[in-house]
Amino acid sequence: MIAKIGKGENLWGALTYNQQKVDNEKGTVLFTNKIPDLWDRPYSVKFFHQYFEPYLIANNKTEKPVRHISLNPDPGDKVNDKDYREMAQQYMQEMGYGNQPYVVFKHTDIDRTHIHIVTTCVQIDGKKISDRYDHPRSMEVCRKLEKRYNIKVAGENRSLNQSPIFKPVDYTKGNIKTQLSSVIRHMPQTYSFQSIGAYNALLSQFNISVEEISGELHGKMRKGMVYFATDKNGKKISSPFKSSLFGKRAGLENIQVLIEKSKMKNNPSKLILKRTIETAISTSKSEASFKTQLLEQGIATVIRKNDEGRIYGITFIDHNSKSVWNGSQLSKELSANSFNKLWNEVEIKRETKYDHNDHFNLSQEICKQQFLTDSISGVFDGFFSGLLSSDTNEDQEEQIFESQMKKRQRKRRKK
Repeated sequence: MIAKIGKGENLWGALTYNQQKVDNEKGTVLFTNKIPDLWDRPYSVKFFHQYFEPYLIANNKTEKPVRHISLNPDPGDKVNDKDYREMAQQYMQEMGYGNQPYVVFKHTDIDRTHIHIVTTCVQIDGKKISDRYDHPRSMEVCRKLEKRYNIKVAGENRSLNQSPIFKPVDYTKGNIKTQLSSVIRHMPQTYSFQSIGAYNALLSQFNISVEEISGELHGKMRKGMVYFATDKNGKKISSPFKSSLFGKRAGLENIQVLIEKSKMKNNPSKLILKRTIETAISTSKSEASFKTQLLEQGIATVIRKNDEGRIYGITFIDHNSKSVWNGSQLSKELSANSFNKLWNEVEIKRETKYDHNDHFNLSQEICKQQFLTDSISGVFDGFFSGLLSSDTNEDQEEQIFESQMKKRQRKRRKK
């Protein structure tokens, strides 16, 4: 089982994303903690939100008070609702959230069912629940749950304890060839990737760059690869090293074989990674916060831009599943063009100003909000439809009004 912990500040967005699944009959509310059960009427985002609000008010200094957690058993595991409830309770208890309000949603929109948990790390007394080392602690809890419920161990076909530890190349320490070798000799066998570009994005995390070369030798055209050490900005700072210096595994022929094998391999972590990225998009406000949130989940993001600042490539490196994906391979909605459109629209939305006392302007804001929702929903195939809009115009107006009030309060504080 794989657990993903999303950290953000948009509680309404996290709740709406999950409740939208329930409303569309693609999910259910399995369990609530410190939130009353509703037997006579359906749940709503507004209902859930009111039970979190006292906790959020108790501490408004924590930048990311929201926790959006997903527990993902192996696709071959069959977990019933009773076990899901117990697994969620044990996980939350051992992670320190046992006394917090939280909602457990079961998603059934794909063949592999899984659960999402929404909670807050702020306690009722205003103290923050520590999230130090939460990733290794989460992995430990998952191993316990796997044993207790007899479900498959995540990555059981590979020995996690025997995985090599790769360190970025440090040019100032000398022995460049040795440092390069410690990564290049083993990296291709440890991670999966589907193009030379993806391989290069992976190496860039360790201050290494690779290039294909071709030339004539003894009357025949030859192709090969050379490696460079780079600085933190990706600039080459060493002379080229032939791949033959690091063995056949680092050569072009072997890399191409690994690429073809990776293309044919059905990687179950692909969908989990896609959903984690979508969640990070919904709970982040900028490129920087998006990358930080994913990095906290063990996912590195490599973004390539031209001189004008336009994104022309985006690659995600999942260190949990040891796989590398270009955004377009995960989904067309996660391509470079989609991120350009998304972040540009967010900036436009931030810069727009409104008259808080004019009902006409408020109506205009609702229209603009709906326009942005429709535009982004088209790009992200409906994923944002539950995050930027509610089921009714009244809910939309209420969200916008609340947003305006928060802006108003922030302005007052600055005065």
